[in-house]
Amino acid sequence: MSSAQPPGPAGQPRHRVVLFDFDGTLADTIPLIVASFQHTVSHQFGEVVSEQEARSWIGRTLVDTFAERYPGQAEAMVKTYRDWNLAHHDDLIRAVEGISQVLDGLLVAGCRLGVVSSKSEHTVRRGLQAVGLRHDFDIIVGLEATARHKPHPDPLLHAAEALKVDPAVCAYVGDATVDIRAARAAGMRPVGVTWGAGTTAELRAEGPAAVADTAGELLGILT
Repeated sequence: MSSAQPPGPAGQPRHRVVLFDFDGTLADTIPLIVASFQHTVSHQFGEVVSEQEARSWIGRTLVDTFAERYPGQAEAMVKTYRDWNLAHHDDLIRAVEGISQVLDGLLVAGCRLGVVSSKSEHTVRRGLQAVGLRHDFDIIVGLEATARHKPHPDPLLHAAEALKVDPAVCAYVGDATVDIRAARAAGMRPVGVTWGAGTTAELRAEGPAAVADTAGELLGILT
């Protein structure tokens, strides 16, 4: 897939809609998530989970992640994770340098913005507030919105349908391999960022349209 996307018609943005993952994309939540995973597994089983393994779990819903690895224990683990995560949320979450300016630039260009996340809509909104992103998002899709989640395209397609746009006019920006897979499956332009869970090699292996190493580079890719 080409990394270039032709500019839109004169006076029109390159992408009518730009959708973002939240964790590791709009906000630096990786330390919070890793610590939450590590606490949960230690609390439930007395086992140690490495940072590398915990990072590989990022992007999917908690239920899917825990059910796959610890059959029959997912419900209890989700509760343990959420209790610890929310208790430490505002202390460990961090802003991503330059991301506010990316959103400003996209709005100036005439793009509509949205968030599609594997966490609850309420928690996404809390996170946006915690890192000072008070931008005009047209839609925020959380895990409650669809029965299937990333890497399935359902949440992204739900966003496009709610916004009444063709998925082909949308870009989806994420930091994990499941984000790239979901965007491709939805027929959206997949764009990876390297400041979150996935490495450059892992993201590029999924065939994104482009991968950004900095917020400034991301704005250039999207506009």
